[in-house]
Amino acid sequence: MSHVIKNPKDVKPSIGTMYPAPHDEICNKREKHRLGDATGLKNYGVNYVVLPAGQASAQRHWHKVQDEFVWVLEGELVLVTDAGEELLTPGMSAGFPAGEPDGHHLINRTDKPAAYLEIGDRMPGDAGAYPDIDMKFEFDADGKPQFLHKDGTPY
Repeated sequence: MSHVIKNPKDVKPSIGTMYPAPHDEICNKREKHRLGDATGLKNYGVNYVVLPAGQASAQRHWHKVQDEFVWVLEGELVLVTDAGEELLTPGMSAGFPAGEPDGHHLINRTDKPAAYLEIGDRMPGDAGAYPDIDMKFEFDADGKPQFLHKDGTPY
């Protein structure tokens, strides 16, 4: 049975992030409309994400076992990776293969909201790091993220 969403904005968004303070500040107004969950997808996630002016998609990070893909729909976003910065505009996309320790995130440096699709697999056993801050992540047995200091102590 198919599950149809006529407008991604009809799916109630989650606002902000699960990051511990103060790492949550750069994305505490981010809106994620979890389209994959709303349509019953199990193997990968699809999110319609709205980034207000001045917000970021996440802290700069990378994943050990999960691939990520983003496709810009509205506005302008700056992609920040280890290689530097690149402006992404509507129609542009970027992929982040699992296991490549190239920290990445998107920043909205304009005065208008921007929107993009975020697609990622749900491979179990993921972990990763945040190269710019003292934080790493792992998923527990229930699939919930755990945020730890780089030395392994919990936040």
